[in-house]
Amino acid sequence: MANPSPPLRWVMSKVLARAADPHRIAARRRKVESKRRKTGAEHVVEYFHQVDDGYSHLAAQMLGAFVERYRVRLVCHLVPPPSGPNTPEPDFLLDLSRYDAARIGPHYGLEFPGGSAPPDRGLVDLATRILAGVVTDSGAFVDAAPRVGDALWSGSEAALQGLFERYRPVGDAASVLASGERRRTGLGHYSGAMFHYGKEWYWGVDRLHHLERRLIELGAGHDGGETLSTPPAIQNGPRQDNGSMTLEMFPSVRSPYTALSFDAAVDLARATGVRLRVRPVLPMVMRGVPVTRTKGVYIFMDAAREARSHGLTDWGCYYEPVGRPVERCYSLYPWAVAEGRGIELLSAFMRASFREGINTNTDAGLCHVVEAAGLSWAEARAIVGKDAWNDCAWRDEIEANRRTMYDLGLWGVPSFRLLDAGGETRLRVWGQDRLWLVAHEIQRALAPRP
Repeated sequence: MANPSPPLRWVMSKVLARAADPHRIAARRRKVESKRRKTGAEHVVEYFHQVDDGYSHLAAQMLGAFVERYRVRLVCHLVPPPSGPNTPEPDFLLDLSRYDAARIGPHYGLEFPGGSAPPDRGLVDLATRILAGVVTDSGAFVDAAPRVGDALWSGSEAALQGLFERYRPVGDAASVLASGERRRTGLGHYSGAMFHYGKEWYWGVDRLHHLERRLIELGAGHDGGETLSTPPAIQNGPRQDNGSMTLEMFPSVRSPYTALSFDAAVDLARATGVRLRVRPVLPMVMRGVPVTRTKGVYIFMDAAREARSHGLTDWGCYYEPVGRPVERCYSLYPWAVAEGRGIELLSAFMRASFREGINTNTDAGLCHVVEAAGLSWAEARAIVGKDAWNDCAWRDEIEANRRTMYDLGLWGVPSFRLLDAGGETRLRVWGQDRLWLVAHEIQRALAPRP
């Protein structure tokens, strides 16, 4: 997988392109809805709640408004934290969920009362017992989950004890968690804060708008065409920096989420006057981090859905660049930077891989990338892949970037860090869907002080 053979690379390309194919996704949706109508079944949405996950607490606050807005039957499940190869850094994920939820919540009209410290284990167990006792009653769960989350993340044992008395939970929490995990696994996922409808997954408040639009198109909405969870827009102004702040971006040229957001991040830095520092890292599988087929297919499907919402109509014409193509691209990066075209090289490589379906494992494919970046292929040929991976000069820089990213408590790509004029971290975030938060923080940092 880290460097597949040409035949396997071709197969991987076809499998992942198929996952992102909008025509195939639309056909599957039509089939699902045709079957539902024939049987007279309701629109059934399943929600998977993880008690100690910050993103789940935000999602829980949306449940009441969601079931009022849409004609659906909500089925709730309680699940344990993800484990195994689908979650290589579980502690990082939980830490980030608290940090991130506290920052994005207010922009959705939601609250996250927790701090940076993890909740007390005893309180997590008590919260789990309460919700396990009501999870089979969706109305009770919709009422209880935000209240329990508020008490848990506020660290209030008294409030949780009061909720325990109010709901009088009965049953075995361990068996409820096991049941939820079996259902989640059976449907093909691994995370908390997940919604499932009609063979598709939607993550938390960040992806709920996709599910809402789907339900609206099916006529299952009560109140017109407005969604509850529209993500904030990226705002490039009005305030301008003079280069005093620095936006660090940690991309991987094999990441679909990086490919979605790379050009937008560059545009944001240029529009706001913030200095941009691009710090490439290796793809996870080339760092020895496993990615299962389940996770890989979900990521590509989700990225394709995001791409369509951003108007990228050519997205998904994919040719797998993992392994040697990535190495060859990165071996050219220091030279491209010296030529003033480093950003253009990475952008052209990802466009070729994710939108043009070009095999970058060949000289012809890499030539296309180099020339699209405004660089000379004749010069590049004398540089690319000249040294073995273990001896190449750029390897140390790529590894240093990864270590910095991990030191920030981040591991996925793209990740971003915003530094103030003194070099202090103002914001650290993971994901293409956090550029709006970066933009907001830039404007906040540039606001006149009272």
